[in-house]
Amino acid sequence: MIMPRGSDQLLLPVNPFFIALTLALACAFNMLPLGRQPGLPDLLAVALVFWNVHQPRRVGVGVAFVFGLLMDVHQGALLGQHALAYTLLSFVAITIHRRLLWFGIAEQALQVFPVFLAAHVVSLVVRLLAGDMFPGWWLLLAPLLEALLWPLVTLLLLAPQRRAPDPDQNRPL
Repeated sequence: MIMPRGSDQLLLPVNPFFIALTLALACAFNMLPLGRQPGLPDLLAVALVFWNVHQPRRVGVGVAFVFGLLMDVHQGALLGQHALAYTLLSFVAITIHRRLLWFGIAEQALQVFPVFLAAHVVSLVVRLLAGDMFPGWWLLLAPLLEALLWPLVTLLLLAPQRRAPDPDQNRPL
């Protein structure tokens, strides 16, 4: 991984089980029966973008497509609605991942906001073309909340990689 500016610590390799666990927990949160609230942030999308940015070789477009189909089936949405949105989201995140890592966490949140907004617009357009009703302007709150969650998610998901494997006084790394 490229060392971002201002980072004073090398990160340990990420455990693939941890990636799978975080994606499964985010998917489980999205599947909670909270009712139809268009302003709720999509935590699965945030987790997918995070892992696409930090581990693009492990979590790619195919993983996003599978999770998108899973969300389509769960929500009874048009088959492919979430799959298309998550696939485009992951493609853009993988495309900008090297540039994004040079920014601080707050600047990263500003950079990923248009990505989240575009994914929600794609999903909305697919829903409207399928004949669904417009969910309301509260839908624009979701990408904003997802971008605001980005710093918290970054700190939480990078925390296991920041601990020292075997700390002692003679090894500064």
